[in-house]
Amino acid sequence: MPHPRSIDVQDVINRHGVSRFQMRIVLLCFLVVAIDGFDTAAIGYIAPALRSQWGVTQAQLAPLFGAGLFGLMIGAFLFGPLADRVGRKGTLIVTTAFFGLASLASAWSTSIEMLTILRFITGLGLGGAMPNAITLTSEYCPEHRRSFLTMAMFCGFTVGSALGGFAAAHLIADFGWPSVLVIGGVLPLVLVPVLVLGLPESARFLVLKQAPAESVAKLLRRIAPAEDFSGAVFTGIAKPKGSPIGQLFQPGLVAGTLCLWLTFFMSLLIFYLLSSWLPTIISSAGLTLKEASLVTVMLASGGTVGGLVLGALMDRANPHVVLALSYLAAAGFVALIGSATGSIALLVVAVFGAGFCVAGSQIGINALSASYYPTANRATGVAWANAVGRVGSVVGSMIGASLIGLGMGLPATFGIVAVPALIAAASIMLKGRLGTPAARLAPALQST
Repeated sequence: MPHPRSIDVQDVINRHGVSRFQMRIVLLCFLVVAIDGFDTAAIGYIAPALRSQWGVTQAQLAPLFGAGLFGLMIGAFLFGPLADRVGRKGTLIVTTAFFGLASLASAWSTSIEMLTILRFITGLGLGGAMPNAITLTSEYCPEHRRSFLTMAMFCGFTVGSALGGFAAAHLIADFGWPSVLVIGGVLPLVLVPVLVLGLPESARFLVLKQAPAESVAKLLRRIAPAEDFSGAVFTGIAKPKGSPIGQLFQPGLVAGTLCLWLTFFMSLLIFYLLSSWLPTIISSAGLTLKEASLVTVMLASGGTVGGLVLGALMDRANPHVVLALSYLAAAGFVALIGSATGSIALLVVAVFGAGFCVAGSQIGINALSASYYPTANRATGVAWANAVGRVGSVVGSMIGASLIGLGMGLPATFGIVAVPALIAAASIMLKGRLGTPAARLAPALQST
């Protein structure tokens, strides 16, 4: 009796071009992340209006910024391991619906305290959706195009952030700040049924969970319709011992995990300090609210361009070197912001450059983390790296008021803000010097 054929899922994906089926997955995950970016950035754009309408101080804004980001952190910690146990698709749909409902409720807040609580609840869903979109996209990408496609998908976050700025600039004056949150709630709820109908489960996850071979074959036929998968046994996905969380600290993964965590922490500290406080700082320097919102949009716009450019470079050169150089350049652009408030043109260049390097590199380390971890704990690895990064985002959003309150002047203030970019550059370079991919160093975690 002949033995059944063994087919490696990733080999099938690698041998074929990117199909319409795969591009649909990238597009749907792009839309999720774009709305995630819109909702995440919305609070920074409406902050000046809250100060005007409710008379809140900078000290009162800091907990508001921190609450949403703290929710993002908790959501990433919770929903990453859940996705490694129950699946990427279901977790992504539930978290998208969750943050849509919470954002919609936030629009009817009647006090800064109520809005702070609802922003924390919104953050729980936002924190769970993004890592699962990254994981699902990466698991359908051929390895030689994984960085670019994953980063192109994640550019949705910076596109969404930029749209939040445009929405704030044009809607707040006519409809008030709640209108921005209404849009941030309606969009994900409209998207949920589209995800239910159009998004597949990860084929790699199905193999890991020993789903029926025909379920896996049905998905792979969408990528390789000419191949015969009848009677095949699908392999290439090892099932290691222990929990997805414990696997992060296995020999061969732990050193890279810690380097990724430090890079995420520093990267998101800078990004969220800038995205949360730039509109307020710029408007305080003499620009109108509309001008401040439009200049801040350059941060996200630069990140979108940076993500695409850096993604293409990462597929062609050492990704760790590409990212380290980008973070070094980020330090220079962030420092320049403090000296550029006297010239709108120079300020636009500085903010765009900071976005290109900081947000672009942040997109890059998300792609890098997705390729670093094996299928069994990829969602956990990506989510926990993001969660640790969210700790940095909370710190960044909270210390913004403190740095401004020190009265050192903008050049010195932004010089301090540039330091974490230097640390991120050193950390990601150190990870690159670890050499052999972690999955090859740990037999229990073999096969990425």
